Order: sequence, then C-alpha cells, then structure tokens
Amino acid sequence: MAKYTLQEVTSSGLIREWIDFPKRLYKGNRNWVCPLDNDVLEVFDPRQNDLFADGEAARWIVRDQTGAVVGRIAAFYNREKAALEEQPTGGCGFFESIDSQEVANSLFDAARLWLAARGMEAMDGPINFGQRRDWWGLLVEGFEFQPLYKNPYNPPYYKDLFENYGFKNYFNQHSFIWRVNASEANKQIFARAERLYTIPGYHVENIDMDNLEEAAENFRVIYNKAWALFSGVKPMTHEEALQIMHTMKPIIDPNIIFFAYFHDEPIGFFITVPDLNRLIGKFNGKFGLWQKIQLMWNLKVRKSCDRVFGIIFGIAPEFHGKGVESAIMVKYWQYIEQTKNPYKSMELAWIGDFNPVMNRMIETYVCAERHKVHTTYRYLFDREKEFHRCPRLGIKRRE
Repeated sequence: MAKYTLQEVTSSGLIREWIDFPKRLYKGNRNWVCPLDNDVLEVFDPRQNDLFADGEAARWIVRDQTGAVVGRIAAFYNREKAALEEQPTGGCGFFESIDSQEVANSLFDAARLWLAARGMEAMDGPINFGQRRDWWGLLVEGFEFQPLYKNPYNPPYYKDLFENYGFKNYFNQHSFIWRVNASEANKQIFARAERLYTIPGYHVENIDMDNLEEAAENFRVIYNKAWALFSGVKPMTHEEALQIMHTMKPIIDPNIIFFAYFHDEPIGFFITVPDLNRLIGKFNGKFGLWQKIQLMWNLKVRKSCDRVFGIIFGIAPEFHGKGVESAIMVKYWQYIEQTKNPYKSMELAWIGDFNPVMNRMIETYVCAERHKVHTTYRYLFDREKEFHRCPRLGIKRRE
C-alpha cells in the first residue's frame, strides 16, 4: 500500500477538507492567523473571480495511510497573464504540507503536470489566482511576526520543500514596519517634508469619503503611473478602482488614507486600513452574521485594532525623491501622535526587490525598517532552459 495518496478536489466534502487542513496543521502556532474561509473560497469561484473567464483552476489533497489529509495545493492559469511572461506561465498556491518532501513533491508534480497539459511551460508559486496583494509568496524571514490580513504565513521548512523540488527565487517581496515612537526617523521625515513645502503647490489630504468616485480616479491615475510598469501588472480601469474603494469602504478609517497633490494634480497615495488579522483570528475561518457584528463592534466602537496595514504606496515616477513620501508620513505621524487613536505600528507589504527605488524610498523617506521577506519562486518545466530572475522595474524583458 502506498504511503501517500493524491486526490483531486472534486466535491463539496473534499473542498471542506482542503479548507480545513491548515487549521489542524497550524494548531498551537501563536503567529498564524486563520484566514476567513470565504476569502479563500471566492478565489476558486468563477462567479467571483474574473480570471476564470480565460483560465482554469484545480485543487488536490494528499492523504496518509490512515486517510488523514497531510497536504494540499492549487494550480491555476489565466491565458492573458500567462502570455505576459517569458514563456507561458501558470501558478500554484495555497500550498500546505507536513514536513515531508515526498508529500510536497506529489503536490508539485500534480500542479506541474496539470499546467503542462494546458500549454504552460513554467509555474510560479506559491501565488494567488488573483491580485498580487493577496496570498503571494513564501515567507522566508519574519516567522516570529503575525501576518497581515490575506498575507501568507508558513513554517520555515517550506523553503526547503520548494527549493529541493527545483523552484528558484524569481523575486523577493519585502515587508516594512514603521513605529510611531521611532523619533530619530521622524526627525528626518519632518526635515524632508519641510524642504518639499518650500516649493508652492504641494499638499497632502485625507481621502474624501463623500466623493469616493473622485478618490478612485485619483488612485487609478497614480497607480497606472507608479505600478503598471511592473511585470504581470495590468493598467487599472476606473471601474476596477471604484470597485476596490467600495469593497474597502466598510473598514476604511479616512484618517489613515492619504493623497498627495501638486497644483491639484494627484501625484501620490498611501492606502492604509486597520489590519483585520488583529481581530479575526478567533473566528476560525467563519464569517457569518455574528462574526461580522463582532468585527464591526471591535473595529468601529471599541477601536481595538492596534496595527495599520499599508495596502499600497505609490508615487508618480516624476516625483520620486522629492520628499512627497515624507510629507505623507508627516501627516500620518501628526494623526497618530496628536490624536487619541489605537494605532501603535504600521506595516507595508509587497515591496518587490525588482524595484530598488521603492525600497530605498521606504527606508530613506518613510523611515521604515524591513522585517519580513516573502519569495516568489519559479519552476521551468524545461530543466535545460536558462533561468532568469524577474527583471528590474524599467528594464525591458528579454526577447
């Protein structure tokens, strides 16, 4: 009898086992936060995930001899996204496994063979079948810290499981932390902001909750200048930007979302929200009416969330290095230090190592320090093909 058995997830019962496996795997881990079941399930729902319009996804579990689930994975591709890469590239993600290379190899093999049968020539992982901001990359530094909402967390041994199979580091994503009591850093922020304001026309404002459509358009304009040059990132439409704003609206604290302007032209943003992971861990994945009431009570009434999640930070390239970042952080500092609020720290996630300019800005102009690293790996199906890391921002991809 085989020690382990691979099984494709094809029924509601198997989906439940696939969803519940991490809850057992991480039991007793103080840093892991159980994701909301619905947040994960919607990734694999064609009614909610537009990538299914030109793509597919599949899931598997591995069982041991007793029938217990000991591993899981998903594989997926979208033809439009696949075509943006050097070779047609799909993805694998939501990988969880006991510390067994045999189990991991079985899962990786399933994903690889499924993708190859659909014309893919490589797979990235662990990634999300959706936006890069969610569940993207393997945690390789910072295991002692609690993850941010919809950010990956995993045991240290996963790194060996991926690399022993043959995955190679395609790029790293850095997370930074900014603490309000870092007084020396704040002095630098104020000096840079003061120099910026010697030039007339610069100003920083909070989001206007009464005009989300204008906020969405400002966000879109800056995003398309600051982010759309990244590998695999498409320009954002107004409709997509507006949907993001409306989705975020229930948890928005307008005091911690900032837009920078030069002569009323939007040139930068800092979109931050209270980090829901500080509040949802006790839900064990459930998010029914009672959990929603609890969340809103703790978020809006008790104000018991003490950490801010910096979802995305963007400055139009022509304004890099001028101090716009510091001017935004001064506004942030003034709110944190001069008003009664629960926030003690702010974390920024997803600063790719292929964007050294942004990393320098976060460290030098925002004065935040790196404290987590996630790696996005790539596996080329043709093992003789030369591997290339993700090109730096602004450098043309190889033909």
